Parts: sequence; structure tokens; C-alpha cells
Amino acid sequence: MGHKLKIAGWVSVGVVAGALTTVSLQTVARSAMAPLPLAELQQLAEVFGTIKTDYVEAVDEKKLITEAMAGMVASLDPHSQYFDKKSFREFKEGTSGKFVGVGIEISQEDGLVKVVSPIEGSPAFRAGLKPNDLITRVDDAAVRGMTLSEAVKRMRGEPNTKVVLTILRKDENRTFTVSIVREEIKQQSVRGKLIEPGYAWIRINQFQERTVNDFAKKVEELYKQDPRIKGLVLDLRNDPGGLLNAAVAISAVFLPENVTVVSTNGQTPESKQIFKANVKDYAGRDGADPLKYLPSSLKKVPLVVLVNEGSASASEIVAGALQDHQRATLMGSQTFGKGSVQTFRALSPDTGMKITTSRYYTPSGKSIQAKGIVPDLMVDDTEAGSPYAALRMREADLGKHLTSGQGGEEIKDEAREKAREEALKRLEEESRKPESERRPPEFGSDKDFQLIQALKQLKGLPVLVSKTQIERKEEVKEN
Repeated sequence: MGHKLKIAGWVSVGVVAGALTTVSLQTVARSAMAPLPLAELQQLAEVFGTIKTDYVEAVDEKKLITEAMAGMVASLDPHSQYFDKKSFREFKEGTSGKFVGVGIEISQEDGLVKVVSPIEGSPAFRAGLKPNDLITRVDDAAVRGMTLSEAVKRMRGEPNTKVVLTILRKDENRTFTVSIVREEIKQQSVRGKLIEPGYAWIRINQFQERTVNDFAKKVEELYKQDPRIKGLVLDLRNDPGGLLNAAVAISAVFLPENVTVVSTNGQTPESKQIFKANVKDYAGRDGADPLKYLPSSLKKVPLVVLVNEGSASASEIVAGALQDHQRATLMGSQTFGKGSVQTFRALSPDTGMKITTSRYYTPSGKSIQAKGIVPDLMVDDTEAGSPYAALRMREADLGKHLTSGQGGEEIKDEAREKAREEALKRLEEESRKPESERRPPEFGSDKDFQLIQALKQLKGLPVLVSKTQIERKEEVKEN
């Protein structure tokens, strides 16, 4: 792929910095600097000098400058970030899908760290942490007031060392501590199985360096079990995204060669790219094609793609490409709406920053930024509906988020706030039930309602579509 964003990296929720991100790792030096605002820079120097001479205590100069740089980058949007030495190392770990920690995907809520999901098989998973648990303390340090990256740093560490987390579990109205031994977390990015003869299910949890190879191996395994697969479900629910070239590769599995998968556009020449379904645009550093020996029938096998509010970034690229080329039926809920690309700029051998350099567009030219992708068939989480959908965070809910740049913004929907209140009441009522009744069905299980509907779609049977879900439009950005 040459200079075409060939080497890419990924930051998942909580794995590094709590952002849903598609990142391209480019260390492109700017050939010419933009004119500098000298008056403002002089003011910045005066502020620095005043703090250094007049502050009540002596300050660490390097730390002060680092914090200033971090604040400058963080002020841009939710996905731009400055990396010091430690966070840079963690960022690189995130691209491989391996890191040392407790194994949770996190976000932030009311100043606390919220568990989005424990990673299957991780120390946190074995310790019984659950989605929506709130972490109030890491060891002896209170979480309130920390940035998400600071909380992540405290939970990271060396293998076989302990960290004590204080957990607030709202639905059980209790606080407790749990001691977890850190270990290397190897995330499983691809799972799959035959649902029944002729029908297969493949789930991508996130797009990492190993994802394309793992996907190819899983497909080969399934076709060995049943060479006559006549329907496939690609499950991208709660997939926070990841590598751009991995998204192009997975799209290329199902699309005709050389059709457009995604395009990007920003201020710089290198941000203006078109990625097509060919090996040049997704091959790894060695130029090998991990998809070379996959069955050609994958280009035509009936396909359903499952998405929801947690499907973001790279997973939205795949969903958008397959939908625009009418290659698959999208089912589920409107996606997260993360339609921007971040580029890594090296500042030294072990520091750098990622900044948002472009928006990406589906093959038809649509920006999904702060909008998301609307499925062809809206399907609820359960037969009873999606009672907690209004509580789920999306790109449009993040402060300082970019708009789509294509207009169509609408005034904030007051009915949504009412729906959130009703969902919170329902959640409180649900918390009184036994734990076994509160646990949602596992994705891929025989009680997975959306998967059952996807199978019906593949068989040409009636699908129970949602009677309540409506498209959420892009909202007016509040500064």
C-alpha cells in the first residue's frame, strides 16, 4: 500500500485511552510550517515564566510543558491525544492486541471509570467485574478527578503484580473491593461457529494486527466443517474499531475486486485517500495476502451484518462499504458514528501525538461522523425491545465531537432525554431481580435474539423488526 496508511494502529475503549478510534500511524514530517501566532506564543511564555517564578511551590518544568502540550491536543476533539513515554508504549501495545493489565474496556461516567466490558478470560473477567460497574479507586487513589488515561496507567503494570479496585455496583446498591493480579492480556479478535448446517456466524471483537489472519483461519475452519455454507452472519456488535487496513481487508473478502471501500479527506495531501478492495490497500508490511486462499464463494454467499450503538470506526467502515455496495443486509441498531481518522506524528523516538486529520466517507460519499449507519432492518436487542438503548453513549454524545461536515444537523431531541429517564427507572426495577435473570444473552448463543433474526433473514423467513427504534439524526454541536 506504499505510503497509503499502510501501518496502522488502534486504541480501543479503555485498552489505551478510552477512545473509540481508527488510527493511521504516519510519521510524516511537515515540509513547511504554518506561520506562528507570535503574540499568543509570547503570552504562553509569560504564563510559563510566571508559574515558574511565582507559584507557591517549585514546579517541574518538563512536566508543566508536557501537560500544556497534552491539554492543547486534548482540546481539539475526543480522539486527539498527546503521548508521553509511557502512554506511547501503551499505544503501541494496543495495536498488537497484547498488553499487561487487568483486561477491561472502559469509558468515563460522572468523573468515575465505567466498565464497558471485561475482556473474556482476563483477570477482570475471572474476578467477576461486570459491564456498568464503576471504579471509584485504584489502590489508594480516588478515580474522581483523574483523566481516563491516568486511571489506565494506574491499572497497567508489570505481570504478576496486584492492583486493588474499589467497585460501585449501582444495580446492587453496594461498594466492594477486588484484588486482581495483572497479566498479559491477549485479546481474541475473531470468533465463529456453525449455527446449524449451512449457516455460519463470525464475530469480530476489534480490528487488530492479527485480525485478518485470524479471520482467514476461522473461515477456513468453518468451511472444512461445512463446505456448503449458504448463509453467513458477520457480527460487528460492540466492535469499537481499530486498524484501517484490517477494515479494508475484511470488506475485500466479500466485495468485488477494486471497488471502493472507503475514502478519506482532510487538509493535507496525504489525508486525501481512496482505499479499494485489493491487496495493495490492505496487505501487511511483508506484502502477503492472508485472504489469498479463501473460498471464492465468499464473494456471493448471502450475508447479514449485525451492528449496534457500540459498532464504531473500523467496524462502521466495513458495514458502510457492504451496505453501499448492496452486498449485505445490515441489521440491529444505528451505529456509534465515529467517522474520523487519527494520524500519529512522532515528536521524538518515544513521544508523539495522534490528531484527527480526516473524515472518512462510505463508497457513496456519505460521512457517518456523529450520525452513524442506519441498518436496513432495525432489530431490537430482545423480543421485548431495547429498553436501555437510550442510555448508550454515541459519538454525538461526546464533548467537542466533530460534525459530519455535510449539514443536516437538527436541534437536540428532548424526547430522548425523557427516554433516558424512563430507561433509568426500568434499570432500577431490573436491579431488584435475581442476577441470573438480569444477565443479557451472550452474543452467538442460542438465546441471542438479533442473531436468531439474522438467521431468519438468511432463510427468507419473516423477521421481527423493531417497532420503536427510529433513526437518530445528527445533533447540533454544543461548544
